[in-house]
Amino acid sequence: MIMAEFNSLANHSRLTAFADRFAVASWKQSFRPRLNVVNGTVLIWMIGCSIAFFPSAVSAAEPRTRSILVLEQSDVRGPFYASIFNGLRSEVNDPATAPVTLYVENLDLSRFSGEEYEQSLERHFSAKYRDKPIGVVVTVGAGALHYALRWRPHLWPGVPVVFAFVDEATIESLSLPGDVTGKMTRLRLEDMVLAARAVVPNLRHVAVVGDSFEDQLVFKHFKDEVPAVARELDLIDLTSLPMAELRNRVASLPKDCAILYTAVYSDGAGTYFPPADALGMIARTANRPIIAPVESYIGRGAVGGYVAIPSLIGKEAAQLALQVLDGQNVAGIPVTMGNSLRLVFDWRQLQRWGVDESRLPADSDIRNRVLPIWQQYPWEIAITIVVLLLQSGLIAGLLYEHWWRRKAEVEARARLSELAHVNRRATAGELSASIAHELNQPLGAVLANAETAELLLRSSTPDIEEIKEILADVRRNTERASEVIARLRRLLKKAQVEMQDVDLNHVVEEVLKFVSVQASASDVNLMQHLEPKPLKIRGDLIELQQVVLNLVMNGIEAIRDARQGSRRVTVGTARLNGATAQIAVSDSGSGIPSDRLGHVFDPFYTTKVHGMGMGLSIARTIVEAHGGSIHVENQSGGGSIFRVRLPLVQADGTM
Repeated sequence: MIMAEFNSLANHSRLTAFADRFAVASWKQSFRPRLNVVNGTVLIWMIGCSIAFFPSAVSAAEPRTRSILVLEQSDVRGPFYASIFNGLRSEVNDPATAPVTLYVENLDLSRFSGEEYEQSLERHFSAKYRDKPIGVVVTVGAGALHYALRWRPHLWPGVPVVFAFVDEATIESLSLPGDVTGKMTRLRLEDMVLAARAVVPNLRHVAVVGDSFEDQLVFKHFKDEVPAVARELDLIDLTSLPMAELRNRVASLPKDCAILYTAVYSDGAGTYFPPADALGMIARTANRPIIAPVESYIGRGAVGGYVAIPSLIGKEAAQLALQVLDGQNVAGIPVTMGNSLRLVFDWRQLQRWGVDESRLPADSDIRNRVLPIWQQYPWEIAITIVVLLLQSGLIAGLLYEHWWRRKAEVEARARLSELAHVNRRATAGELSASIAHELNQPLGAVLANAETAELLLRSSTPDIEEIKEILADVRRNTERASEVIARLRRLLKKAQVEMQDVDLNHVVEEVLKFVSVQASASDVNLMQHLEPKPLKIRGDLIELQQVVLNLVMNGIEAIRDARQGSRRVTVGTARLNGATAQIAVSDSGSGIPSDRLGHVFDPFYTTKVHGMGMGLSIARTIVEAHGGSIHVENQSGGGSIFRVRLPLVQADGTM
């Protein structure tokens, strides 16, 4: 039982109290034999010596309670201390680490201080953690370390302390107990000047901006370096100024100057804010680059410098705390300099102040660099380029195909034009007798009139009025013959397709005049029923005439051999739904067998003995080339009817 009780004692005071109680108990039992007293005394002496000379054996035998109390000297809501705590927490919560209970307290010493405030915190923590065993206390900042060392005998006796973010000068000024260890952070005014020399060529002035060094928790020791800096450079003291005045002063600094910013916690009018926010306010009016000592100032207006990385500070503290919780002797963990200082610069500020990156140390970390877009999004750009190339290839292929198709269409249209011309010549050949007859009539009349005029002129008193009438008659017949020839020439003319506005009524009238003699010779009555108003379409006049001509000639031939019933071919035009014109050509023949209706427009399909079978095929091709349609059906009363439908030209010129 004695050994168990001694092992449970945490410090020397408890051991002394136990020895006193043991001595009193021995005195009350003095009636026992002297040998027992001696043996008890020897036993106490041996146990005490074992604890005095081998304390690590006791502490290492039983790992501590796995709980950590973090005392932050400032407010963890600020970016710098929040990053320290996040770094510590990420290390403690590593899945490979045994679970640890984590407590955190913000002392907020940058805004509150004094003996009364310290006592109130001590009473608060005494009540708060009375029933919460703490395995190790982690302090962040010199102020938190001082408070913890003063509180520990009463609040957490015997609990080891691990400190972080404390400068070397503060540690050297303290006489630390053996169960206190940690990592120091080297923050020096000298390093800020060194960074300023890299940023500003021919540096001659430095402006020190921040609260008074005496009022600062982190940069208080900078006051000891000020004389050395002042011997080398012109030092402009801008500490302890109200924010409004400070912003005016930093807007008019000399050219060869850099601003050394520590920390500003207040605007001098009762408003408090994190130093990083104050830096942003100052940077908006500053006319010279600002050198920073901590990472949280990067991106807030500072150009950079030798900065403390808060996440590394937190991780280093967590690693030491976990070693202690795992049972390692604190006395065996020496106080060393932390590895949390890095050369960091803000690329945007370097660009703002025209700083050449070649002037910076080789190991500098350039942050917030705006990379070219192809470096920011290499995969996206590569995929976009591939897609564009594929699209370009596809478009090129489509254009090439379109070109070939257009070329084929032009060639096909040329072949169609040639074939249509051949078809017109063949049709003209069929109509040669009718054409000769139509020409003979006006020419015969001309001849007769000429002979009559000659006789009248031989008389001694020729009748001038009658001669005038004869000459007028000669002119009319000559114009009639000329018109027949002109129509024939237009029909046989081989020319390029010419798209123009054409009146379908006019097309039908021209064709009917041309074939009227042929119809009379075949004893076929031609009838027309035209739309009263013009039917304007966009097309080639000759090709459209050929369509009507082929259909009319097909109708005449369909009833040429019919011996009974009426013999007529009717041509009519009509306007359908305001956007389409129709030409209907019907005959009174026997119609087309139903099994052949689907083949009448096929090339070289004919039921005639001497026909080529190209007339209706050419008609369909021409109609479709004009954006129209053609179809045929048998009439209920006998014969067939062909309907051609073409788009009308609208009032705005569209189809």
